[in-house]
Amino acid sequence: MELTLFSSSFCDPCIQTRSVLAEVERLVPNATVRVVDVASNIDESEASGIRSTPTVVVKSEDGTEVFRAEGVPSLAQVLVAAAKAI
Repeated sequence: MELTLFSSSFCDPCIQTRSVLAEVERLVPNATVRVVDVASNIDESEASGIRSTPTVVVKSEDGTEVFRAEGVPSLAQVLVAAAKAI
């Protein structure tokens, strides 16, 4: 499963979100975290419907989106999303 963080360099909540996702990656063996800088990847961000940072998108292995959160998600929220993605 892929957990994508749409982030920006000047975003303090993005730092908190990175910590949450790092913990999920540690706890869930098949989780892969990918960070997308919205300023550097405008086309991908727009295509993904990103309106604010941080935004976390969790997709199952077949690419189906199972979770989206704007703002800092809790560890529990992301773990539930990871379970849905499996």
